[in-house]
Amino acid sequence: MRLRPLLASPLCAALFAGSPGCDYKADEGVPQRVERGWTVVWEDEFEGDAGARPDASRWTFDLGRGESGWGNNELQTYTDGAGNAALTGSGELAITARAEARDGAEYTSARVKTQGLFATTYGRVEARIKLPSGAGIWPAFWMLGEDVTTVGWPRSGEIDIMELRGQEPDVVAGTLHGPGFSGGNPISDEYFLPDGERFDEGFHVFAVEWDPGRVAWFVDDVLYSIVTSAQVPAGGDWVFDHPFFIILNVAVGGNYVGPPNAATSFPQTMLVDWVRVLARTP
Repeated sequence: MRLRPLLASPLCAALFAGSPGCDYKADEGVPQRVERGWTVVWEDEFEGDAGARPDASRWTFDLGRGESGWGNNELQTYTDGAGNAALTGSGELAITARAEARDGAEYTSARVKTQGLFATTYGRVEARIKLPSGAGIWPAFWMLGEDVTTVGWPRSGEIDIMELRGQEPDVVAGTLHGPGFSGGNPISDEYFLPDGERFDEGFHVFAVEWDPGRVAWFVDDVLYSIVTSAQVPAGGDWVFDHPFFIILNVAVGGNYVGPPNAATSFPQTMLVDWVRVLARTP
């Protein structure tokens, strides 16, 4: 289902009216954030020399091909080499997918994460990113529950702040995966750019504002989706009220996007200008 930015409705009003810490209001038919103030609790501006690796005190790497292509039949192997993840020298992190054979895979790329270094519960998690494109290219900015190594997925929970099918460069998705709503049957909405615009043509800010029992998704501060614990399907569990870590990656192929085709060019690079985590200021 293709959705445009969320419009004000009785449901939206009911979700937020009178709720503690509510920071939305209806103004001219569109919910808008009321500026209550935020405090930055973690960030990376990716300053450093061209070719340098991302700050090891903030980021680590997933490596290899993973089990069943990281659970999605993906076609890349992940490396920690500068050819796949490096600073640009002008204040960005470049995550690059390349058509090069390694470890039995046809492609290489990178998947950086804060696991074991930083995790957060609630607040605003945001990044300014320029996305790659092309059939079979799958960039993502997302979070996994810190307990994934003990309880497994999807019991850990997964919050996809942004993911894009490279063959659809004008639309991104925001998604929740949890017990009873995961894999090909998640809770998910999509956001479209205006006609003729593409996410590979410039930087955009992707964010979630995350509260107990509620996650809201934004592109360039436009609210386009709200999901609450009340919307979990029968038999499912809301598993999003505990610490999560952050992940940035570019996959190649997989169930969500399908394989590259003859028109897909390589290399394909996701440029990340900054990542921030903010807590609400009372």
